Amino acid sequence: MEQKIYLNGKFATRSEAKLSVFDHGLLYGDGVFEGIRAYGGKVFKLSEHVDRLYMSAKAIMLEIPIEKSKMSEIILAALRENNLKDGYVRVVITRGEGDLGLDPRKCSHPSIVVIADKIQLYADELYKNGIEIVTVATHRNSPSTLDPRIKSLNYLNNIMAKIEAANAGMTEALMLTGDGYVAECSGDNIFIVVKNILVTPPASAGALDGITRNVVMEIASGVYEACEKLFTPYDLYNAEECFLTGTAAEIIPVVKVDGRTIGNGKPGSVTSFLIKKFRELTRTDGTSI
Repeated sequence: MEQKIYLNGKFATRSEAKLSVFDHGLLYGDGVFEGIRAYGGKVFKLSEHVDRLYMSAKAIMLEIPIEKSKMSEIILAALRENNLKDGYVRVVITRGEGDLGLDPRKCSHPSIVVIADKIQLYADELYKNGIEIVTVATHRNSPSTLDPRIKSLNYLNNIMAKIEAANAGMTEALMLTGDGYVAECSGDNIFIVVKNILVTPPASAGALDGITRNVVMEIASGVYEACEKLFTPYDLYNAEECFLTGTAAEIIPVVKVDGRTIGNGKPGSVTSFLIKKFRELTRTDGTSI
């Protein structure tokens, strides 16, 4: 069966789903997106993802022409149309078709695209053994230029970082702020563990306000202390543990950074605990498809 994609009010096959070449999402990266996971017939943190989508849109003065409740229904329908109980949903809102100029007022109506599919960022053995990452020269966008909390379609900053990591033969790129503090990776938030305390960069440092990041903070509550705090690569190199979080990545251990072994070079006990609890949560918490 050919994949079904929601596009501007109806489902179409993958080969039929098309946008105009004059769409500002294509021409200028003018739009926002969200990635959402489904586990065992339930969509995990659906309302949180939809809320963040609308917050990103508001930040760039893009008015989504449907209510949040309708958007949630479309996301669930996209999974049903593709017979997916375990999958990944990409919601894309563009400014819509305009002309070759920058002026967003020339775009008459936003475009809504919802794609339901499968995704696997990392091989299974990497969750067991951990990954190696490298600090790249590309700095994370400053909140003073484009707030990284906006999940915009302009991901060139992240892509340039990913290219650097690939050229270095690494799985993932670590991005710093202009001041040299750790911000996040090209597609994931980052945590370190120091004396059994979880530390993650604040959004003000150029980190996405990640939903999986926030879930990890909640899971840790009552078991481990967790906080948002600026830290440098020096702190990272000397941490006991390190891991990344993201909707697609979930929670993945990091065992080496810039050639420095983190801890004993194996996923630590705190990371392993959080992975176990996160997977348990995704099996029970969610909105039924």
